[in-house]
Amino acid sequence: MRQAPPAIVVMGVSGCGKSSVGQALADRFGADFIEGDALHPPASITKMARGEPLDDEDRRPWLATICRTIADSRAAGRGVVVSCSALRRAYRDQLRTAGPLDIVFLSGSRAVLAERMSRRAGHFMPLALLDSQLATLEVPTGEADVVTVDIDRPLADVIALAGEAISQAQAGRSAVTLLASKDG
Repeated sequence: MRQAPPAIVVMGVSGCGKSSVGQALADRFGADFIEGDALHPPASITKMARGEPLDDEDRRPWLATICRTIADSRAAGRGVVVSCSALRRAYRDQLRTAGPLDIVFLSGSRAVLAERMSRRAGHFMPLALLDSQLATLEVPTGEADVVTVDIDRPLADVIALAGEAISQAQAGRSAVTLLASKDG
Protein backbone atom coordinates (compact mmCIF):
# COMPACT_ATOMS: atom_id res chain seq x y z
CA MET A 1 0.00 0.00 0.00
CA ARG A 2 1.41 3.38 -1.05
CA GLN A 3 1.69 5.94 1.73
CA ALA A 4 -0.14 9.21 1.14
CA PRO A 5 2.04 12.28 0.58
CA PRO A 6 2.69 14.18 3.81
CA ALA A 7 0.48 17.03 4.92
CA ILE A 8 2.26 18.99 7.62
CA VAL A 9 1.21 22.15 9.44
CA VAL A 10 3.93 24.10 11.24
CA MET A 11 2.20 26.11 13.94
CA GLY A 12 2.94 28.61 16.69
CA VAL A 13 2.83 32.30 17.46
CA SER A 14 4.53 34.95 15.39
CA GLY A 15 8.30 34.82 15.48
CA CYS A 16 8.62 31.13 16.31
CA GLY A 17 10.13 30.20 12.93
CA LYS A 18 7.16 28.65 11.12
CA SER A 19 8.31 29.77 7.67
CA SER A 20 11.95 28.72 8.08
CA VAL A 21 11.10 25.35 9.60
CA GLY A 22 8.23 24.80 7.16
CA GLN A 23 10.39 25.41 4.10
CA ALA A 24 13.09 23.10 5.45
CA LEU A 25 10.55 20.34 6.16
CA ALA A 26 9.09 20.73 2.67
CA ASP A 27 12.58 20.31 1.22
CA ARG A 28 13.25 17.26 3.40
CA PHE A 29 9.99 15.52 2.51
CA GLY A 30 9.81 16.60 -1.14
CA ALA A 31 6.64 18.57 -0.52
CA ASP A 32 5.33 21.96 -1.59
CA PHE A 33 5.70 24.76 0.93
CA ILE A 34 2.80 27.17 1.41
CA GLU A 35 3.40 30.35 3.40
CA GLY A 36 0.17 30.65 5.37
CA ASP A 37 0.58 34.39 5.81
CA ALA A 38 0.33 34.79 2.02
CA LEU A 39 -3.19 33.32 2.17
CA HIS A 40 -4.56 35.99 4.52
CA PRO A 41 -7.09 38.31 2.91
CA PRO A 42 -5.62 41.82 2.42
CA ALA A 43 -7.99 43.26 5.05
CA SER A 44 -6.56 40.92 7.69
CA ILE A 45 -2.98 41.85 6.85
CA THR A 46 -3.89 45.54 7.07
CA LYS A 47 -5.59 44.94 10.42
CA MET A 48 -2.55 43.15 11.88
CA ALA A 49 -0.16 45.77 10.48
CA ARG A 50 -2.16 48.38 12.43
CA GLY A 51 -1.50 46.36 15.59
CA GLU A 52 -5.04 44.94 15.81
CA PRO A 53 -5.36 41.23 16.57
CA LEU A 54 -7.51 39.06 14.35
CA ASP A 55 -10.67 37.51 15.75
CA ASP A 56 -12.37 34.25 14.87
CA GLU A 57 -14.38 35.89 12.07
CA ASP A 58 -11.18 37.24 10.51
CA ARG A 59 -9.53 33.83 10.69
CA ARG A 60 -12.44 31.74 9.35
CA PRO A 61 -11.92 32.43 5.59
CA TRP A 62 -8.14 32.17 5.99
CA LEU A 63 -8.39 28.74 7.60
CA ALA A 64 -10.86 27.64 4.89
CA THR A 65 -8.34 28.68 2.24
CA ILE A 66 -5.59 26.72 3.98
CA CYS A 67 -7.86 23.65 4.14
CA ARG A 68 -8.59 23.92 0.40
CA THR A 69 -4.87 24.27 -0.30
CA ILE A 70 -4.08 21.12 1.69
CA ALA A 71 -6.94 19.19 0.05
CA ASP A 72 -5.93 20.35 -3.44
CA SER A 73 -2.33 19.25 -2.86
CA ARG A 74 -3.48 15.87 -1.62
CA ALA A 75 -5.85 15.45 -4.59
CA ALA A 76 -2.94 16.16 -6.93
CA GLY A 77 -0.82 13.55 -5.14
CA ARG A 78 1.62 16.12 -3.77
CA GLY A 79 2.86 16.53 -0.23
CA VAL A 80 2.39 19.92 1.38
CA VAL A 81 3.80 21.82 4.33
CA VAL A 82 1.87 24.90 5.47
CA SER A 83 2.89 27.52 7.99
CA CYS A 84 -0.13 28.56 10.05
CA SER A 85 -0.41 29.95 13.56
CA ALA A 86 -3.30 27.54 14.38
CA LEU A 87 -3.46 29.07 17.83
CA ARG A 88 -6.70 27.52 19.06
CA ARG A 89 -7.80 23.88 19.15
CA ALA A 90 -10.84 24.82 17.06
CA TYR A 91 -8.55 26.17 14.32
CA ARG A 92 -6.48 22.99 14.31
CA ASP A 93 -9.67 20.93 14.19
CA GLN A 94 -10.82 22.96 11.18
CA LEU A 95 -7.48 22.25 9.46
CA ARG A 96 -7.92 18.54 10.20
CA THR A 97 -11.04 18.52 8.02
CA ALA A 98 -8.63 18.53 5.05
CA GLY A 99 -7.49 15.03 6.10
CA PRO A 100 -4.88 13.56 8.42
CA LEU A 101 -2.11 15.98 9.35
CA ASP A 102 1.19 16.03 11.13
CA ILE A 103 1.38 19.21 13.17
CA VAL A 104 4.63 20.68 14.45
CA PHE A 105 4.16 23.12 17.34
CA LEU A 106 7.12 25.47 17.67
CA SER A 107 7.14 26.45 21.33
CA GLY A 108 9.20 29.21 22.87
CA SER A 109 9.30 31.64 25.76
CA ARG A 110 8.03 35.17 25.34
CA ALA A 111 11.60 36.47 25.67
CA VAL A 112 12.88 34.25 22.82
CA LEU A 113 9.91 35.12 20.61
CA ALA A 114 10.20 38.87 21.25
CA GLU A 115 13.91 38.82 20.49
CA ARG A 116 13.30 37.02 17.19
CA MET A 117 10.46 39.34 16.21
CA SER A 118 12.56 42.42 16.93
CA ARG A 119 15.16 41.20 14.39
CA ARG A 120 12.65 40.74 11.56
CA ALA A 121 12.49 43.41 8.90
CA GLY A 122 9.56 43.98 6.58
CA HIS A 123 7.04 41.67 8.27
CA PHE A 124 3.51 42.98 8.75
CA MET A 125 3.12 41.48 12.24
CA PRO A 126 4.29 43.96 14.88
CA LEU A 127 5.87 42.94 18.16
CA ALA A 128 2.89 44.59 19.86
CA LEU A 129 0.69 41.62 18.87
CA LEU A 130 2.89 38.97 20.48
CA ASP A 131 1.09 39.16 23.83
CA SER A 132 -2.33 38.83 22.19
CA GLN A 133 -1.13 35.76 20.27
CA LEU A 134 0.26 34.20 23.44
CA ALA A 135 -3.05 34.91 25.21
CA THR A 136 -4.98 33.27 22.36
CA LEU A 137 -2.70 30.22 22.13
CA GLU A 138 -4.21 26.97 23.33
CA VAL A 139 -1.16 24.75 23.75
CA PRO A 140 -1.85 21.48 21.89
CA THR A 141 -1.11 19.22 24.84
CA GLY A 142 -2.53 15.75 24.32
CA GLU A 143 -3.38 16.17 20.62
CA ALA A 144 -2.15 12.93 19.05
CA ASP A 145 -1.04 14.40 15.72
CA VAL A 146 1.07 17.18 17.27
CA VAL A 147 4.78 17.14 18.04
CA THR A 148 6.23 19.98 20.09
CA VAL A 149 9.69 21.38 19.44
CA ASP A 150 11.29 23.92 21.78
CA ILE A 151 12.76 26.74 19.68
CA ASP A 152 15.30 27.93 22.24
CA ARG A 153 18.13 26.33 20.25
CA PRO A 154 19.79 26.90 16.87
CA LEU A 155 17.44 26.79 13.87
CA ALA A 156 19.27 23.81 12.38
CA ASP A 157 18.56 21.83 15.56
CA VAL A 158 14.89 22.85 15.54
CA ILE A 159 14.59 21.69 11.92
CA ALA A 160 16.38 18.40 12.64
CA LEU A 161 14.18 17.66 15.67
CA ALA A 162 10.98 18.51 13.80
CA GLY A 163 12.00 16.42 10.79
CA GLU A 164 12.90 13.43 12.93
CA ALA A 165 9.64 13.65 14.88
CA ILE A 166 7.61 13.74 11.66
CA SER A 167 9.60 10.84 10.19
CA GLN A 168 8.92 8.78 13.32
CA ALA A 169 5.21 9.62 13.24
CA GLN A 170 4.98 8.63 9.56
CA ALA A 171 6.93 5.41 10.17
CA GLY A 172 4.55 4.53 12.99
CA ARG A 173 1.54 5.06 10.74
CA SER A 174 3.16 3.00 7.97
CA ALA A 175 3.67 0.09 10.37
CA VAL A 176 0.03 0.30 11.49
CA THR A 177 -1.15 0.47 7.86
CA LEU A 178 0.97 -2.52 6.91
CA LEU A 179 -0.35 -4.52 9.86
CA ALA A 180 -3.93 -3.57 9.02
CA SER A 181 -3.39 -4.55 5.37
CA LYS A 182 -1.81 -7.85 6.33
CA ASP A 183 -4.50 -8.72 8.87
CA GLY A 184 -7.41 -7.39 6.77
